[in-house]
Amino acid sequence: MKEIKAFLRPFMLNEVVNGLEKEGFCCLTVTAAEGTGNYTDPDTDFPSLKHPFSHSKVEKLEIVARDENVEPIVEIIHKHGKTGKPGDGLIYITPVLEAYRVRDFKTGKKIINHKNDQS
Repeated sequence: MKEIKAFLRPFMLNEVVNGLEKEGFCCLTVTAAEGTGNYTDPDTDFPSLKHPFSHSKVEKLEIVARDENVEPIVEIIHKHGKTGKPGDGLIYITPVLEAYRVRDFKTGKKIINHKNDQS
């Protein structure tokens, strides 16, 4: 299992999530965030009033996926999240050592569902 974490432009988020849902990837988390870095778009990014050191509003998308679904998910995020300008964001992939479902304490990749799964 892997965790895919993507930092995206806020106005691209709906298109990315719709692309993921269309392909059956339904279970994800989205968090509004602010960031810094070399990815600033000078036409749209300005210093934050809440965090003066920050200059970019981003949406952080997190999804845990089975290994075989990582590449298709990354391709969907790339396809639907890019504008071709600086500031389009980043995608990180990290290993997930274990996952537990809170409801029934089941564990393992069987709890990471794709819409078409029967598990």
